[in-house]
Amino acid sequence: MKKVYGTAAEALDGVLFDGMLIASGGFGLCGIPELLIDALVESGVKDLTVASNNAGVDGFGLGKLLETKQVKKMMSSYVGENAEFMRQYLSGELELEFNPQGTLAERMRAAGCGIPGFYTKTGVGTQIAEGKEVKTFNGEDYILEEGIFADLAIVKAWKADDTGNLVFRKTARNFNPPAAMCGKVCVVEVEEIVERGSLDPDHIHLPGIYVHRIIQGDHEKRIEQRTVRKREEA
Repeated sequence: MKKVYGTAAEALDGVLFDGMLIASGGFGLCGIPELLIDALVESGVKDLTVASNNAGVDGFGLGKLLETKQVKKMMSSYVGENAEFMRQYLSGELELEFNPQGTLAERMRAAGCGIPGFYTKTGVGTQIAEGKEVKTFNGEDYILEEGIFADLAIVKAWKADDTGNLVFRKTARNFNPPAAMCGKVCVVEVEEIVERGSLDPDHIHLPGIYVHRIIQGDHEKRIEQRTVRKREEA
C-alpha cells in the first residue's frame, strides 16, 4: 500500500470532513505538524474538535486554525501562549475541555490500544471530576476517563521509512506517539524518509502499523520562548 505522498494537501485528500475530531501531536511549538496544519487551514474544513496539549501560538501552528475560526472545541492541557485562544474561550466562541497532561496523553494512548476508558486519581475532588463516574479501589477514589478515538491524527516525526516506521527526535517524542496511535487515519510529516530496512528496529519509536500516509518537508522550527543568558566573562 502506498504511504508516501508528495504534499500535505495530497496526504489529506479524501480524509477531511466538517465536524471531525483531530488528534494533533507536539508540545508548544516542539514537534508540531506545521505543514499538515497549514493544509487544514487551506482546505477550509470547519467545526473541528482538536485534541492537543495546547493550540500553538498566535499566527503559527494550531493558532492558525483558531484565527480562521475552523475550530469549535479544543481538548487541551495548556492555553497560556495563545491570546486568540484565550479571547475566544472567554468570549464563549470556543468550547474547551481541560485535561491534565498525563490524562490527555493516556486517553490517546488508551484509544490506540483499543481501551475505551480507564480510572485515574488525577483530578479527583476537582472540577475535572465533575460529571464523571467515580469508583473506589483499595479505599481510594478514582475517576473514569474515556479514550480519545480521533477521526484523524496529524503528527511530526524526525525520520520514517516508506512503511511508516517512525523515529522521533528528543522532546518531539512527546504527544506525537499517542496522538498517532489514536487516529482512525494517521498522517505524518517527517524531516527525512529513509530507505526501507535502514532504521535500527531497536530505535523505532512507533511501528508503521499505525501510520497511513507520510510526507517529507522543510520545517520552520520556531522557538516558542527564546531565553538567553550573558556570556560568562573570561
